[in-house]
Amino acid sequence: MATGTLRGPDMRRMAQSGREASRGGVELAARVGYASRAVVYAVIGVLSLMLAAGEGGRATDTRGAVEEVARQPFGSVLLVLLGVGLLSFAVWRFVQAVMDVEGKGHTGKGMVSRVVLAISGVIHASLALFAFNLLRGRGGGGGGGNTRGMTAELLSKPFGQVLVALVGVAIIGFAVYQFKQALQGKMLEKLSLTGLAARQRTWVERICKAGVVARSVVFLLVGTFFLQAAVQADPGEAGGLGEALGTLASQPFGPWLLGLVALGLVAYAVYQALEARYRRIATS
Repeated sequence: MATGTLRGPDMRRMAQSGREASRGGVELAARVGYASRAVVYAVIGVLSLMLAAGEGGRATDTRGAVEEVARQPFGSVLLVLLGVGLLSFAVWRFVQAVMDVEGKGHTGKGMVSRVVLAISGVIHASLALFAFNLLRGRGGGGGGGNTRGMTAELLSKPFGQVLVALVGVAIIGFAVYQFKQALQGKMLEKLSLTGLAARQRTWVERICKAGVVARSVVFLLVGTFFLQAAVQADPGEAGGLGEALGTLASQPFGPWLLGLVALGLVAYAVYQALEARYRRIATS
C-alpha cells in the first residue's frame, strides 16, 4: 500500500469526526437560534409593557423588534448578530423538518408537525433577510403591511376567501394546540433541568407556561383577524402580532390587558433563553 494512503480505520475515524462536527454545528445553530428568538420576544414584550404603562413604547411585531434593535447603539453589529442567529434558527427548523431528528415520523400528525416546522424555518429565514436588508438600508414594510399584502394576494386568487379563512383556522388551531401544550407542561419535556433545585424548577415551569399561554392568546387574535378578512373580503381586516397587541390596548382595561400579555411575552423570551441553555438537541 502506498505511503499516505488512508486505511479503513482512518477513513472511519474521519467519517466519525465529520459526523460529530456536523452534529455540533446543528446544536450550535439551534442554541444560537433560540437565544435570538429570546431577544426578539424580549423587545416586543418590553415595548408593549412601556406602552401599557404610558412610558412610550409601542405595539409591534417581530420585524418591528428587529428595527428596534437596529436603532440601538452599535445597531449594525447587533443586527448582524441577530440576523445570523435568526438564520441559524431557520437552519435548525429545516433540519427538524427534513431530517426528522426528533422522530415526528410519517404519520398524519407527524407530517403536519414537520410542515409546521418547515413553515417556521421559512418565517425565520425571511426575518433574518429583513435584518440583513436593514443593514443595506432596504428595510421594507412592517409586519402589518406585510400581512395585509399577503392577505390581498390570497383574496385575489380563485376561492380567495376560503384560502384566507383556512389560514385563520390554521393559526387558531396552532394557538389552541400551544395553549393545551402549556396547560400540560409539554414544553418542559425537552429541557434538561435535572441540575436545578426543586424551587427553581417550579419557577421555570411557571414562567414557561405563562409565556406559551400569552403567545397563544396573541396568535388566537391573529387567526381571528384572518377570519374577519375572509368574511368581509377585506385585507385591511388582517393583522399580525403588532395589531393583536394594539387591539388588546384598545379594549376596556386595555393597559391592564396589554400589560398582562406583555409580561407573558417577556416570560416567553425567558423560555426561549432557557431552551438555548437547557434544551436537549437531537441531531441524528
